[in-house]
Amino acid sequence: MKLIAGLGNPGKEYEKTRHNCGFMVMDQLAEKCSTVNFSAKWNALIAKVQINGQQVLLMKPLTYMNNSGSAVAQAVSYYKIAPQDILVIHDDMDLPVGSVRIRTKGSAGGQKGMKSIIQALGTQDIARIRVGVGHSDRGNHDLVPDWVLSPVSKEERPLLEDAVKSAADAAYAWVWEPLDKVMSQYNIKVKKQAEDDGRTGKD
Repeated sequence: MKLIAGLGNPGKEYEKTRHNCGFMVMDQLAEKCSTVNFSAKWNALIAKVQINGQQVLLMKPLTYMNNSGSAVAQAVSYYKIAPQDILVIHDDMDLPVGSVRIRTKGSAGGQKGMKSIIQALGTQDIARIRVGVGHSDRGNHDLVPDWVLSPVSKEERPLLEDAVKSAADAAYAWVWEPLDKVMSQYNIKVKKQAEDDGRTGKD
């Protein structure tokens, strides 16, 4: 059993926000797997799917972002899932909108949902896909909560939609392909200028 968890916040008011990129990717991935049958368990929405002959558990924690580790840890404990069989998908303010970065392991880098998972599982050896949502104003932490809980601009939306699709494709491939190959195929680097143009509405 492999586990793919996309992070976000439950509730319609959060659906289109930057912080919910993980949920967006999971919805895209579920569609790719021809399933919309998520059910409630472990304070999460889960769906069991087959990808290339392997059983995979898709998860959207309903614990709110900062407590994502609680839901993930319950599934990991129940199915005895090893760290190398876990993939987490989350938003990342340090990447411009449209970027997709895949990492094999590492610290949470300030992402509180990832931090919660690392603490709950007791390891940083967890693969993750980071979807860029841009930064409000680097160094001004007071703006962060409102920023991540806001939707992207109309100009940025196509960039984010492309990134979400690429992240879902990467998660799908991760199930059976070596991670370094997935990284080479699906990492997307967007220059910061594209992010700035999106905010100001430039062509």
